[in-house]
Amino acid sequence: MDESTDHEHPEPGRHRVREEQYAIDRLWDFADPALSESRFKDAADDAAASPHVRAGMATQLARAIGIQGRPDEAFAVLDAIDEGVRRAAEGEGPGAELAAEELAEVRARIALERGRILVAADREAEALPLLTRAVREAAHAGNAFLALDALHMLALTDAGHEREWAEQGFELLAADRDPRVLRWGVALHNNLGWTLMEGGDPAAALAQFELALHAADAYGTAEQQHVTRWSVGRALRAVGRADDALTLQRELARARPDDPFVAAEIEALTAGEPTIEA
Repeated sequence: MDESTDHEHPEPGRHRVREEQYAIDRLWDFADPALSESRFKDAADDAAASPHVRAGMATQLARAIGIQGRPDEAFAVLDAIDEGVRRAAEGEGPGAELAAEELAEVRARIALERGRILVAADREAEALPLLTRAVREAAHAGNAFLALDALHMLALTDAGHEREWAEQGFELLAADRDPRVLRWGVALHNNLGWTLMEGGDPAAALAQFELALHAADAYGTAEQQHVTRWSVGRALRAVGRADDALTLQRELARARPDDPFVAAEIEALTAGEPTIEA
């Protein structure tokens, strides 16, 4: 684990989610990355938007392209943004008026999206320094949302150091009040729970899944609420609380009768058959 991000947390009061992030949320449709690509291309080309907003939208254009299996094209988009940031930092080009925090935020997005593409290509060793840089740049920008996004990627990617990265994320969450930022608690606790499950500690995993469920109920989406309940049920079975697990899985089945993961858990709890693992 690279400890160079220690104490690189955004200062209280500086880490509110910017309006651009809400705009990005509205444009994303992860079920249709081609549609998202079209939306972000239009947003990145919008002459009425500021250079900072256009650069942020362009990073999401690269992400949408990468999700569709076109990494070289995605890297080319990020390279172009990176060159624009370099020129802006030197006082040249259309972004010359950008503040230092805005430049840091764009650099964080570039590093984060490069890292994401590399992780998807099973190039974790190359991704880790980029994701670490994303945390550092996001902290300099005062953007807790981006820092948490990068920390959650590090917790998924840096084998053996999942807990350390997650705990850095928990520190950021404890200092924030923005619901969109606090939603990261769902992913951080749920992912750490699965690390603990796979490491043979279902009791500790259950505690993390319960925290993920609490965050999902408070700040998350309906999908996150469903998934975290399933995870709690799976851990309940693992710690020997089969009755509680079955009650929970049956509640989920009533809400989503066609969910194969729920069906597999009910089968395992009622007939001792193998389950689908997440």
